[in-house]
Amino acid sequence: MSRWDGIDEFVATAEAESFSRAAARLGLSTSGVSRAVASLEERLQTRLLYRTTRRVSLTDAGRAFLARCRQLIQDRDEALAAVGEEDGEPRGLLRMTCSAAYGERFVVPAVNAFALSHPRLSIEIDLDDAVRDIVSEGFDLAIRFGRLTDSRLIAKRLASRTRRLCASPDYLARAGAPKQIVDLEDHACVLGASDTWPFRDGEREIAFKPRGRWRCNSGQAVLDATLSGLGVCQLPNFYVDAAIAEGRLIPLLDNHRPADEGVWAVYPHLRLLPAKVRLLVEHLERVLAG
Repeated sequence: MSRWDGIDEFVATAEAESFSRAAARLGLSTSGVSRAVASLEERLQTRLLYRTTRRVSLTDAGRAFLARCRQLIQDRDEALAAVGEEDGEPRGLLRMTCSAAYGERFVVPAVNAFALSHPRLSIEIDLDDAVRDIVSEGFDLAIRFGRLTDSRLIAKRLASRTRRLCASPDYLARAGAPKQIVDLEDHACVLGASDTWPFRDGEREIAFKPRGRWRCNSGQAVLDATLSGLGVCQLPNFYVDAAIAEGRLIPLLDNHRPADEGVWAVYPHLRLLPAKVRLLVEHLERVLAG
């Protein structure tokens, strides 16, 4: 039995607070993960986890042991990565996540071009509008927007996006155009996933709560509804710029447009960043900045 046995399983379980989620992350069976952690506790003669039917949590000894195990795993993985990538060529598996619409339109095509140039690299992309915990779920990289708060992650700005308020010419012919933010209270708003729309009044940030009879958590669906004349929407510029240029949508209240949001590559703190992550981030920065 290796003295490493059970450490990866323990760390994954502690971070996921679940044997089943840890098993999914590691590609193992739930019973196998549970047995490995129990065997580790037996060797240490110390309970590391409290177990209930719904979740697991760390004991005091487990919390102290987790910090050391994380460092051991990081050192091991960095050493393996350094040896495997001595020629600078990325290889192995890179797992990344991004929101669905932005990922499909911008990130995936850029990653595809990167993959063609690096045939030893395998890439797994998870497109999900939920903010995934990339540390506990074992992702190498995520693309995120706006303000970032997770201190476990390093962030590199790749590009920016802005939100634009707009409506179709047909709708505006019927309802008129809002002249100020408060006028939106009298308009049909086409609602997406967010409950508030950000605006700026000089240096002041304003959060407006739109109301309307139509809502969908898909940006593309919001765009289609707005083009159909159902009301006013606020969407990231990459959805609406082409329709505005073609005259199918009319921009509104541009003088109150919110500040640009950052588009960020985020990844866990590592003393030695693997070449596969470093080179892909550099590639995305070149492509997305344009």
